[in-house]
Amino acid sequence: MEEIVRTIRCQNVNVPGTLGKVTTAIGKVGVSIGNITTLHLGSHYTVRDIEVYAENEEKLNQVVREVSKLKETSVLQVRDDVMETHKYGKIKMVNTIPITSVDVLRRVYTPGVAQVCKLLEKEPWWKDYFTAIPYFVAIVTDGTAILGLGDIGPVAGMPVMEGKAALLQQLVGISGIPILLDTKDPDEIIETVKHIAPTFGGIQLEDIASPQCFYIEDRLANELSIPVMHDDQKGTAVVVLGALINACKLAKVNLNEAKIGMIGLGAAGFSIGKFIYQYTGNPVMGTARTEASIKRHVEAGGIPSTLDEIMQKADIVISTTGVKGLIEPSKVRKGQIIFALTNPYPEITPEAARAAGAVVAADGRSVNNLLGYPGIWRGALDAKASKINYEMLKAASLAIAATADEGMFVPSALEPKVHLAVTHAVARAAMESGVAQRKLDDDYFASTNCKEPLWA
Repeated sequence: MEEIVRTIRCQNVNVPGTLGKVTTAIGKVGVSIGNITTLHLGSHYTVRDIEVYAENEEKLNQVVREVSKLKETSVLQVRDDVMETHKYGKIKMVNTIPITSVDVLRRVYTPGVAQVCKLLEKEPWWKDYFTAIPYFVAIVTDGTAILGLGDIGPVAGMPVMEGKAALLQQLVGISGIPILLDTKDPDEIIETVKHIAPTFGGIQLEDIASPQCFYIEDRLANELSIPVMHDDQKGTAVVVLGALINACKLAKVNLNEAKIGMIGLGAAGFSIGKFIYQYTGNPVMGTARTEASIKRHVEAGGIPSTLDEIMQKADIVISTTGVKGLIEPSKVRKGQIIFALTNPYPEITPEAARAAGAVVAADGRSVNNLLGYPGIWRGALDAKASKINYEMLKAASLAIAATADEGMFVPSALEPKVHLAVTHAVARAAMESGVAQRKLDDDYFASTNCKEPLWA
């Protein structure tokens, strides 16, 4: 059931026991209490923010009514902190050089900038040193496959693109630039991206529906001289493989011999199955709603199957369907590994899967492509890779698996060491596989910071 999180701001008479009455009133409704923050503690009254987790709007309204009945308490505000976080957007472009005087202005802009322009006209490769281009990544969407919400349009997808950009900057120092396209035509998307490509060091395709996404990524990867990656395909596959390596260790399952089933063969599902097959050499069972998706899976070496067959035979079940609650607990076999990865609502919750007998279970909150794409991009851009290939993606998966703490199958996505490890692994793989245009030395691989520009 969908969970609603709200913050209720209460003004309480400063009498012992008043807070207890408030929490008791909330508890009687049957909702959970999160953080309680004291904003003002005076001689006459206290103001506190109380975070509550409700099943639905009716439960939330009931909480407000019950708290309002208390004569010692006034409800001042009910705040949606998620909406507040997104107010006016989550990103902005800022200067790296503060313009604080006319002297600085003359160097940053006119007339000094003309000197740099003339150099780039004669020797364009200096852009890697005198512009922001090398660490700019376009985050491109047509809005046709946003999260598990589907085709909600590019503007509705902007909060996701902003989030990706914010995380790229925070975790690895890359400037992600959201690009919203008001066309669903694959060829128009390809041509548009090709025309804006000179601005960027790489192109991240995001939340573009299948099957168009396969065609778009293949064309752009072949026709551009900078790396292109559809994150829902490659980024997700990388993290799933990394998580599976560790999950199999915990479950004492041999990944190379295990029967693996993919439920859902869209952008993520098809790519996960293909990537696991490349890594293990073990064909993956797969099922989907459309015959075209199943055919594509078979052409890539997969085995056509059904949902029931997968649940009955597979040691590892991975689901990316976008259908909330698709997997019934009664179909889970004891000892299975279950990854139900649809966001924001999985096909089965990890708690329900484990209760039904799964030895390891996870959803898209823990097995999330945030573990992969920042470091993949940083490593690719540091090495000035012309493309992102299988060797680089495999290296990223192994780095993710290696940085998880003992007894865990994935590290925290906000843990700096995982992004540094992925960055170095991808850069090294780019060099070893021959797609790097820049040779990185031992000092680079000994570095402990992947947020600063390479040549800082």
